[in-house]
Amino acid sequence: MIAVQSAPGIPSIPSNAPEHCPGTESDFAGKSDACAGCANQEICASGAPKLPDPALPFIKQRMSTVKHKILVLSGKGGVGKSTFTSQLAWAFAADEDTQTGIMDVDICGPSIPTILGIASEQVHASSSGWSPVYVQDNLGVMSVGFMLPSSKDAVMWRGPKKNGLISQFLKDVDWGDLDYLVVDTPPGTSDEHLSVVQFLKESGIDGAVLITTPQEVALQDVRREIDFCRKVGVRIIGLVENMAGFVCPNCKNKSQIFKPTTGGAKKLAEETGVELLGSVPLDPRIGKSADYGVSFLDEYPDSPASTAYLEIIERIKNILEE
Repeated sequence: MIAVQSAPGIPSIPSNAPEHCPGTESDFAGKSDACAGCANQEICASGAPKLPDPALPFIKQRMSTVKHKILVLSGKGGVGKSTFTSQLAWAFAADEDTQTGIMDVDICGPSIPTILGIASEQVHASSSGWSPVYVQDNLGVMSVGFMLPSSKDAVMWRGPKKNGLISQFLKDVDWGDLDYLVVDTPPGTSDEHLSVVQFLKESGIDGAVLITTPQEVALQDVRREIDFCRKVGVRIIGLVENMAGFVCPNCKNKSQIFKPTTGGAKKLAEETGVELLGSVPLDPRIGKSADYGVSFLDEYPDSPASTAYLEIIERIKNILEE
């Protein structure tokens, strides 16, 4: 018997499966070209009953102390997803009584440690599991970025190894009691996204925040992200439009850099029935804050971008408490 994990509409894939595995419930299980040489090929082809993933009970137990679990998704890279994740977490943690965690599953491009100013830190193990790296007393982070010998080292992993690390982040990290766990994902709808949804199926995901920019090339991929969420049963909290105009730090005037030629996030929200949580204007100091690992909200509270961030985050809090 092989251990698999599944969620509605997602193929069940063993944790040690090769790339392009068709899934154990597929008619091609054990028979496709991708199955050649796989340790599970014979049993998949036999149609024998499948066992649930043995990690799921441990994940459920670990996640039982996490009140809210939020995914931050984007169809396109470079739209400010990880930056938004960090600002969201910093805003949550601004309340000293609110315990917040960030789980960075952007395994091939882990930027969260740099954005939060903890890139030089390492993960430590204790009797209760891996300890998150703490930005402050109530904001802990786990990322593969802490495990690399150098920030220049490439992570060249196939799906099964990525799945294994995400499972470890969920079941082996001593998250403790959290009010919010924010999961920063890579662009797209691939292995990491499927793994998170599968592993958290029993624990429950409160919803996903989708990040885009105004131009059609980004909106196209967000449409696919919306379709992904609906197919796997993840609630969409709302849509955030980053880089919605440029605000001059001196005169505070706003101009369009990425023109919303097809109506931007507002039109997309109307077409898909997804709530537009808000639009964040470009401010060059956002990038500067990310490079230096400091909170933009704390450094530049008077920026129109900070005002937009805080209004969006307050709306997310309200939706989660409804």
